[in-house]
Amino acid sequence: MSHSGKTKHGLKHRSFLKWAGGKYRLTDNINNLFPKRRKCLVEPFVGAGSVFLNSQFERYILADINADLINLFNTVKTDVDAYIEALKPVFFHAEANSAGYYYARRDDFNNSTDPFFRSVLFLYLNRFGFNGLCRYNSLNEFNVPFGAYKSHYFPEKELRYFAEKAKSAVFICADFNETFKLADDESVIYCDPPYAPLLQDSNFTKYAGNDFSVTHQQALAELAKQTVNERNIPVLISNHDTAFTREIYHGAKFKRIRVQRTISQAAVRRVKVNELIAVFK
Repeated sequence: MSHSGKTKHGLKHRSFLKWAGGKYRLTDNINNLFPKRRKCLVEPFVGAGSVFLNSQFERYILADINADLINLFNTVKTDVDAYIEALKPVFFHAEANSAGYYYARRDDFNNSTDPFFRSVLFLYLNRFGFNGLCRYNSLNEFNVPFGAYKSHYFPEKELRYFAEKAKSAVFICADFNETFKLADDESVIYCDPPYAPLLQDSNFTKYAGNDFSVTHQQALAELAKQTVNERNIPVLISNHDTAFTREIYHGAKFKRIRVQRTISQAAVRRVKVNELIAVFK
């Protein structure tokens, strides 16, 4: 079955991850912009996977340069039962929601090279850390502070749905240049890169520990144009709606969406901003 443009049975599925800038609220908008009769969705910046979870393609190629994220997805795909059983004692520990326990587990994560152990701790740190952030320091150590939330949700249902859906997906650790090469004539590419700053003089965005700079933004835009022109593969890119993004995406069709963006824990700092989806086809 080719892509239908609608989420199955009208239900929306959340990722098991908290994720800053996740696309859960925008999946209907994005689905409506996908071209019909494409069988494969390629995502070079898969993030928490909300677009994957809420679209209907025959197959998926899902990539990110964050090796911990891709390791987690492959672990869940391989044996979700074993993963959930290993996760429960960490989540349901008496001290799980304390700063001391959190920072001890963060140290364990940074000191471990075991892929399964890291995948378990990665989700714990994600759910108990601050604001769904995923951030590393110059030594590639995870350094998100404790979240201090009153209550926590164990995402077993979401993990099981993800594992089932993942049967039609491959997860790879690769940058966007490598990932674009994997698309074929049955594919559509959806890009959700680290966003360009609303004010162009303050590029605060990090690309899995590296700066996703203005140069990266421009290179992605050029690759999108080249891909549709030379290979006839449509490309969609989400970003902030700014003069800069409209300039680099020149030639695309634009869909403008107003979204609520949380820029701090305080509700007064939740502001409406304009997002842009550029469609190259």
